[in-house]
Amino acid sequence: MSADAAIAVENLAKRYGTVEALKGISFEVPHGQILGLLGPNGSGKTTTVTLLSTLQRPTSGTARVCGHDVTAEAARVRELISLTGQEASMDDGLTAVENLSVFGRLTGLRGAPLKSRIDDLVEQFDLRDVRDRRVGALSGGMRRRVDIASALITRPKVLFLDEPTTGLDPRSRAAVWDTVAGLRSEGITVLLTTQYLEEADRLADNIVMLHEGSVAASGTPAMLKQQAGAAVCEMTLADRSDADRVVGQLTGLEIIEAPTDGATTAHPRVVLRAPDGMATVGSVIERLQTARIEVVDIGLRQPSLDEVFMQLTETV
Repeated sequence: MSADAAIAVENLAKRYGTVEALKGISFEVPHGQILGLLGPNGSGKTTTVTLLSTLQRPTSGTARVCGHDVTAEAARVRELISLTGQEASMDDGLTAVENLSVFGRLTGLRGAPLKSRIDDLVEQFDLRDVRDRRVGALSGGMRRRVDIASALITRPKVLFLDEPTTGLDPRSRAAVWDTVAGLRSEGITVLLTTQYLEEADRLADNIVMLHEGSVAASGTPAMLKQQAGAAVCEMTLADRSDADRVVGQLTGLEIIEAPTDGATTAHPRVVLRAPDGMATVGSVIERLQTARIEVVDIGLRQPSLDEVFMQLTETV
């Protein structure tokens, strides 16, 4: 376990009676990076956050935040972290600024330093137009921004975000993503739990995939995608009657998806493995041109994190 990591977890386990919520997971998060902790409901994401934020004690294993043991030095860890849970922890009857003020006072800020910090956060999170509006009247995405701003009132070294965009509409989710991405430039280490693979792919420097309390895989998004195999070439045919001829022209290539007999789709799709990337696509285009087969669209696509997760959890 590296002493220099912002978060270092080794064989961390949590048991509730006969239920093993975590089965000895290990991972590290370097300072100033975003880790995406990924997995479906029940995989152990929230349990991991509650252990690292000292809200619960592990059954076994060790975890350190900025070099401090979460069990033996819990008070010191709490001074260095902040946590935003799945539900916003604000008072809907107070304005955005009033909520920020409450959180600041709870952490000991007063007077001019508190006002200065609130003004900084209002600017950083683009809350100028809503600073004096009641939080209960704000959109879901704006509420989340106020919630995350409240968590940063003390400039924590490590921020835990537990499924911050669950239930948000796509526009609000994108706004929160921009907010979280900006934390990296502040030098804040972020552990982000999410069920959205697109979210982890967009935000995280590294990803840990949890499945039934164990680490199914870990690495950068690009590394994990490579585990799902080669890229694929996808094409959409201009004429459905060309389907059989296309398959005949692609001999020697591994076809993943082809139109079935009796398919009624006007523009059927053909998908094949592209182990040589664009070279494979180029070869396919050459063969189609030789056979005078027209396509509406053709391109190279990398495996998605969804495909990675499905492949990994099927074998775990």
